[in-house]
Amino acid sequence: MNPHPDSRRLGNFLRARRAQLTPQECGLPETDSARRVAGLRREEVARLAAISVDYYTRLEQGRVRASAPVLATLARALRLDDDQQKYLYELAGRNDDRPRTRRRPVQPVRPPMRRLLEQLTDTPALVLGRRLDVLAWNPAATALYTDFAALPAARRNYIRLLFTDPAVRAMHRDWHHDARDAVAALRMEAAADPDDPELAHLVRELSAEDRDFRTWWAEHRVITAGYGTKHYRHPLVGDLTLDCDTWASPDDSGQRLMVLTAEPGTPSHDALRILTSWTTAHAAPDPAQHRTP
Repeated sequence: MNPHPDSRRLGNFLRARRAQLTPQECGLPETDSARRVAGLRREEVARLAAISVDYYTRLEQGRVRASAPVLATLARALRLDDDQQKYLYELAGRNDDRPRTRRRPVQPVRPPMRRLLEQLTDTPALVLGRRLDVLAWNPAATALYTDFAALPAARRNYIRLLFTDPAVRAMHRDWHHDARDAVAALRMEAAADPDDPELAHLVRELSAEDRDFRTWWAEHRVITAGYGTKHYRHPLVGDLTLDCDTWASPDDSGQRLMVLTAEPGTPSHDALRILTSWTTAHAAPDPAQHRTP
């Protein structure tokens, strides 16, 4: 049969998209065999989409019409964003079958979490939400990390800052360890809600920008970050060794309170006191003015 013009366009789009992806981005293991084509092979796309290689080949050749379920699996396998998904369904003649993007409600900070945060005046503390979004912070956290209030709300994400903010990245004395653990914690988030469009966008963005993120995301390593030790080199007070503990909210909001403390009598404890005293002296803004609404 002769391919329909739209079927040929669909095949062209599928070929172009798989050429833009790497096996590592999609969580596929690396192989020692030489790759004759850029990006993913047809066999790899078929495996990711859980369809036969023959069926996928006929799709690219325009010899079969894709069903709505197959388009949905292809959209996930090829990591399509909202615009690309819309285009895929239009080319396939199934625009009415396209799943609509879920609008996620804003993550309001739970009142008990907010009260705890505001009572912690001498130690840095953050409220983290889904995808490790930074929902609220106290002045000491601003002094330690960055001025969260000056960032657009969409950029207030712990792992995004860890990978893309030069100052935050440079502050971590063992950045590779901390960043790899953060990726593993984000992987755990993905397991709980694999269809979260905001999470998919975050992963696409960081995969495109950072090779280490792509590599660590493909490892599928997971952790539940409950506690640990952070080693920082702060531009104002020098080296800090801080205990990092997180307490999860008892409801199903996914929110957690992250607190950083230092052992009393240590140089880190003294440095942290100096840092927080400077924050008070400079009249840091009340965090109540800078919360996610």
